[in-house]
Order: sequence, then structure tokens, then C-alpha cells
Amino acid sequence: MSAIFKRELRSFFSSPIAYIYLTVFYLISGVYFVMTNLGLKTSNMTYVFSGVFTIVMLMLPLLTMRLFADEKKQKTDQGLLTAPVSLWGIVFGKFLSAFCVFLIGMIVYVPYILTLKKLAGSIPTALMLCNFTGLILLGAAFISIGVFVSSLTEFQIVAAILSFLINLFLYMIDMFAASVSFEPLKKVMTAIGFYNRYTEFTQGILDVTNVVFFLSVIFVFNFLTVRLLERRRWS
Repeated sequence: MSAIFKRELRSFFSSPIAYIYLTVFYLISGVYFVMTNLGLKTSNMTYVFSGVFTIVMLMLPLLTMRLFADEKKQKTDQGLLTAPVSLWGIVFGKFLSAFCVFLIGMIVYVPYILTLKKLAGSIPTALMLCNFTGLILLGAAFISIGVFVSSLTEFQIVAAILSFLINLFLYMIDMFAASVSFEPLKKVMTAIGFYNRYTEFTQGILDVTNVVFFLSVIFVFNFLTVRLLERRRWS
């Protein structure tokens, strides 16, 4: 798995993809920070983390689109599938490489927090930890979805568009649920929505149910990717 991880991580930084993602992430995060925390003179970064949802929803498909699609297009997928490494190792190696780039993006919040601590003297530590936990889980969930979608096609742009549409659906389904009168359907729609669950983290609510939900999404989509590769290996 480590060899896959290192190869994919090098690939991210040998192409413009990681740099484009990080530039956009840093730029928009900076705008949110200046407008909310510095502009409103508050040490509460809830608005910053709430706004980041849109960034990761839009941008993470750019990180994941090539992970398996490029292998299929370059006809290197069969060599990968017959390599002496488990399918879980392949999937997690690729997943972790994208997740690592995502975490590098999150480093930008360190100077923001230090700035707030310098200006305000203290910061709401518990709220900050909830925000970071929620963003890490959200990012990992979106990445697992993107990895799975990338394994379905050999076209990177198709993988990016499909991933974005799924992310958008999981974002908007909470809004649609509010207008549904049929209670069983409404509960199902609310249960699979991402936005309301993530918002609870940004409000400082560390609900174990939400943590388990995002961990389950991560496991399920990585499992589906493994199963898809397993079928392809024996076909």
C-alpha cells in the first residue's frame, strides 16, 4: 500500500492538480477568514468552516478524478490489479494520497488560529476541535465517493462531473427533505444528507451518530471500489 500511496502522491505534485486545488482552497479559505473573523472581529471560525463545505464539494472531484480513470485510459490497470498487493492496499493507497493532499490544504488553518489567539488572547478550543473533526470526516467521505466513481470510467472529466453531482445531491437532499410531507421518505432523505450533519460539527456538537455516519460512508464506498476491482481482476 505504501508504494501505491507514494506513487500517487508524487503524481499529484508532478501535475497541476494538487497546486490548483491548494491554491483555490487557500484563496477561498483566506477570503472567508478575512471577511468573518477579521472583519467581524470574532475568534469563532464557525462561518469559515461552514463555507468550506462548498469548496471541498466542488474541488475534491478534481483530486480523485484521475486515480483509477487514468489507469484504465493508459491501460495500466491490469498491471496494477495483478501486482503483488491486495485490492484493499490499492484502494487505500490511492484514497490516502488524495486525503493527504486534502490535509495539506487544512494546514492553512494553523496560521489563522495562531492569528486569532494573538489578537483575541484565547479561542474556543472545543468548538475548533469539532470543526476540524467534521471537516476531516467530510473530506474523507467525499474522497471515498470520488475514488469509487473514478473506478467506474476511463474518462477523468466524466469522473469529476459524476462525483460533483453526487456531492451536490448529498448537499441538497437536506433542503429537499424539508419540503417532503411523507414522513418515512423524509427520514430517509435526512439520514443520508451530508450538510446538516456537517453543520452540527461547525456548531460545536460532537454527535457520535454523525461520526459513525461519515465513517460508514468512507468504508462503504471504499468497499464498493474493492468489489468493483475484484470483479475486474477476474473478468
